Amino acid sequence: MSKHVANDSSSADASASADSRPSRDEARAAVRTLIQWAGDDPDREGLLDTPDRVVRSYEEFYSGYGQDPVEILKKTFEETNGYDEMVVLKDIEISSHCEHHMAPIIGRVHIGYLPNKGVVGISKLARIVNVYARRLQIQEKMTAQIADALDEAIHPRGVGVVVEAAHHCMTTRGIQKRGVMMVTSRMLGSFRSDPKTRREFLAFIGHALGKASS
Repeated sequence: MSKHVANDSSSADASASADSRPSRDEARAAVRTLIQWAGDDPDREGLLDTPDRVVRSYEEFYSGYGQDPVEILKKTFEETNGYDEMVVLKDIEISSHCEHHMAPIIGRVHIGYLPNKGVVGISKLARIVNVYARRLQIQEKMTAQIADALDEAIHPRGVGVVVEAAHHCMTTRGIQKRGVMMVTSRMLGSFRSDPKTRREFLAFIGHALGKASS
């Protein structure tokens, strides 16, 4: 079993609970209960269809649980005319949800790697970000999962992932500090061991830092 799958406890948890997943009717009833708990009437006109809308939106918000990162990254391309320099895809927008408050995490991901024998399609890099973003998350874990998945799938000489995001669990509730961003990184292989490689990657993405929306 590859490392990122073995360490991906959220996938294991999702598989283990698949048989006990509530029905759509049960999920809609739960939303009705929350509306009542909030102090409103789920039977009034403006809220009649809200439970169904929320359930359908959750299917999109948390679609990452139903996707396999190994399958997404299994196709690589080796006809690169010997290209062995850094590949960087930056400013990949993410919309995730905090696993503590289920509040939005809005930001950007920057990915870089040094090819070994092949490269992966750039759309696959964006898709692997979505696999992990569209789950209940903490940013630190999501950053590690993205980097580890790429490292295990294509065996590059090095991988770097930087995530910068605003967390609505602290901008719209609690301490309510707007304009605050969290930045996390995961460096593997030469990105960790070679300061020059790490500086090159950070220079490529440097102009993008600070753009996450609050």
